[in-house]
Amino acid sequence: MKRLNNQVCLVTGAANGIGLATAERFLQEGAIVILTDVDVANGQKQVERLRGEGFNAHFIEQDVSQEASWTQTLAQVRESWGALDVLVNNAGVAVLADVESLTLEQWRKTNAVNLDGVFLGTQQGIAMMKGRGGSIINVASIEGIIGEPLVPAYNASKGGVRIFTRSAAAHCARKGYNIRINNVCPGYVATPMISGGLVDLPSEQAQAFQAYLGQRIPMGRLAEAAEIASAIAFLASSDASYMTGSDMVVDGGYLAQ
Repeated sequence: MKRLNNQVCLVTGAANGIGLATAERFLQEGAIVILTDVDVANGQKQVERLRGEGFNAHFIEQDVSQEASWTQTLAQVRESWGALDVLVNNAGVAVLADVESLTLEQWRKTNAVNLDGVFLGTQQGIAMMKGRGGSIINVASIEGIIGEPLVPAYNASKGGVRIFTRSAAAHCARKGYNIRINNVCPGYVATPMISGGLVDLPSEQAQAFQAYLGQRIPMGRLAEAAEIASAIAFLASSDASYMTGSDMVVDGGYLAQ
């Protein structure tokens, strides 16, 4: 049985990385998937590829930090498919800069995408799902649990996602909406965000960081995006019917020691 058969699923930040892997996994589970991103060229390219493989995939340009963009996106989903069953708030950005060098502009941009985007998506997702139920998965991070000196804005935004998710989940459960809201907290994943961040570092610092991760992660490697997508697919499905307000950590054992 395909766990998401004919369910309408929206995944933000789906032009690459975890978002794209999640969209692919949902499609394999039988879903109708709407991929959204600000990267229109790559988003459309991926949807064309997926449709060529026989999947029911669609693309909508969306800036998750803008309320109007959310309103327009979900209006289009309602008009085209009539409902929304699963929402994955995945879109995110990161800036490498310690607390002394981080600018207010960088701080605000990171939180606008990573935290405001999750708030807006969750709020409007609840409004659309209310009366029929659904599942919302917010992509937080182990960086919302621990501190990393080079990403204070990212730390703050992902920590905010974690506690916001708990608040929204408790609200929906108490109201009897049958809307489950959970976090997935990835560790270090082999995605463009990580590779791009390493490129921005001086070569010696990048090599030292890669060596550090190899020693620090008990499983000895970065995660593949598909491994995070598997956890998200579980949270999206009825297999997780008694889970809400939870943090699912997928980090190769990073936090275990």
